[in-house]
Amino acid sequence: MEHRDDTRSEVTVPHPHGSSSVVYDRQWAPDLYSSARCAAVLLGMLLLVDAVAGTLTWWRSALWISLALFLFLVLLPARVSAGEGWLASRRLLRTRRVRTDQLIAIRPRDGVAQSLVLRDALGSRVEIDPEVLLRNPDLWHHLAEAAHTSETSGTLRSGTTALHQLTERIDRETALTVFRASGLE
Repeated sequence: MEHRDDTRSEVTVPHPHGSSSVVYDRQWAPDLYSSARCAAVLLGMLLLVDAVAGTLTWWRSALWISLALFLFLVLLPARVSAGEGWLASRRLLRTRRVRTDQLIAIRPRDGVAQSLVLRDALGSRVEIDPEVLLRNPDLWHHLAEAAHTSETSGTLRSGTTALHQLTERIDRETALTVFRASGLE
């Protein structure tokens, strides 16, 4: 099943400056291992409790394995990457990509898990966790530069306030990190 904002193999995003530098979320692998550890701990506890109670059977084991696998899939983080003029978020079954130099909307989504929804002029949509941008200055740099290009060219019609608030938040967090590292806190 193909969606209009899925990445297709024949569609390539040109690199405007001739550079092909791609940056990735550096915290993705530790988050992946953390998800696997949580699922493994849950599986171990369920099997242990069932074995101690004397009710462990093959079908109950299969049920616990399925439950642990479901937990792993729920906790599985998206792999975020960015390059010159694009940002992509890869989940288990699909990759979504937006042209960050052609953004038309940036919208924060509040709730249990905060996210940032980016839409481009081509109709593509990506949803990412703002914490990914806080933890990865290179990703933020790619997004901020291209979003500024969209803003100055006039294509970014909605979300400039959200972009500026996110910029202030990231600048504040960066300054605090620098102060902590230098001992000036």
